[in-house]
Amino acid sequence: QVQLVESGGGLVQAGGSLRPSCAASGRTFGSYASGWFRQAPGTEREFVAAISRGGGTTDTADSVKGRFTISRDNAKNTVYLQMNTLKPEDTAVYYCAAHYAGWGKIPRRNEYDYWGQGTQVTVSS
Repeated sequence: QVQLVESGGGLVQAGGSLRPSCAASGRTFGSYASGWFRQAPGTEREFVAAISRGGGTTDTADSVKGRFTISRDNAKNTVYLQMNTLKPEDTAVYYCAAHYAGWGKIPRRNEYDYWGQGTQVTVSS
């Protein structure tokens, strides 16, 4: 079992930066690949970025590539999403997710088992 708690969202002007984090419970968090998803009002949840259990493999959605970077610190049981050059269209609730995965593997987007409660990110124009 893994419990995930996001924090670090907020209100920022376009062009600004935020770094939400996702704190995980459990001693085996290093065995789980992690991902970030987002959902804006009236839209479906969409994939943002993912990272393998050891951090050596990442995947990033085209819509945020070059602006967002996912990273993790297994010693702190925490995953981060560095978001730079934010745009109003990045406004959404951002969710952290986890899936037990083999070394270096990125889960398919429908494989994630554990989810956090989300953190709101609002980008003003």
